[in-house]
Amino acid sequence: MLSLKDFKALSEENLLAYNEPRLDYHSRLVTVATPTVRDVFTTGRRLVLLNRHQISGRRGPIVTGQAGTGKTTAIAQLGRNHELLVRKRLGPAAAGRLPVVYVTVPPRATPKMLAIEFARFLGIPVFRQETQSSVTNAVCDLLIKMRVELALVDEIHNLNLATQAGAEASDQLKYLSERIPATFVLAGIDVAASGLFAGVRGQQIAGRYTVTDTEPFAYGTGAQRQNWRNLVASLEDALRLHRHKRGSLVKLDGYLHERTDGAIGSLSQLIRGASIETIIRGSEAITRKTLDTIEVDQAAEHSRVERRRARSPRRRRADVDAA
Repeated sequence: MLSLKDFKALSEENLLAYNEPRLDYHSRLVTVATPTVRDVFTTGRRLVLLNRHQISGRRGPIVTGQAGTGKTTAIAQLGRNHELLVRKRLGPAAAGRLPVVYVTVPPRATPKMLAIEFARFLGIPVFRQETQSSVTNAVCDLLIKMRVELALVDEIHNLNLATQAGAEASDQLKYLSERIPATFVLAGIDVAASGLFAGVRGQQIAGRYTVTDTEPFAYGTGAQRQNWRNLVASLEDALRLHRHKRGSLVKLDGYLHERTDGAIGSLSQLIRGASIETIIRGSEAITRKTLDTIEVDQAAEHSRVERRRARSPRRRRADVDAA
């Protein structure tokens, strides 16, 4: 960060060059160590150690909850931290290893589609005429050779066990978790409601996985409000804006909760979007007016409208009583 004096003195060309990395930085900002991130890391780390010498029947965590509550961020941080630990522990001996693999389950996934997702992550070429078995064998052989320890499988709600293809894809995932000596971590939206634990196959999954539920940040009690303020403060401290007054976002904590319905994904989108807007426009400070111009996801906007509608009758009754 330049001093404000030097920042003001930048030519138009130099200002564009100076702002570009800041725009890139604010598009990502930071990952906050929320209670969910810490819980997923603790659980995942413990299960990796428990599974280290297991030949079969390895246990794993499932991270589930509403959209925008930090599921993908939590498992990504688990993977990142685990890989750093492995490389720190082994040093040069970690060369050639792949401690973590990450895939997403495609919609209406079939067993072959699931295997192809692993192959794509690994850079294994897949040709149209290849069979499910050949792709699966190539994936398993390479992951075993590269000593994978953690397999992150996101969007698990796309597995529909009520369909034949979904049931077979579930069997494929179970087969992969048996054949590959790694801890499998699953994440998805409300997996219990999607039927992941239903039937015989669902019972097998339920018997091998622990569940971590993610929820929006509540705002009812004093402690809940303080947790929300701490989250806002963590994001605000990471800003790199020249005229932003620190603490001004924390003062808007109630407004920010109403805009985002307590979802960390929506909050991050709102603050990152406002940061980019202030850099582009040159104001260099996030205000309530700036935030009002930034749209967030439809789920958060819909919840905000519904809350306003719920309050309107009470306000009208209060006006009538006062009259």
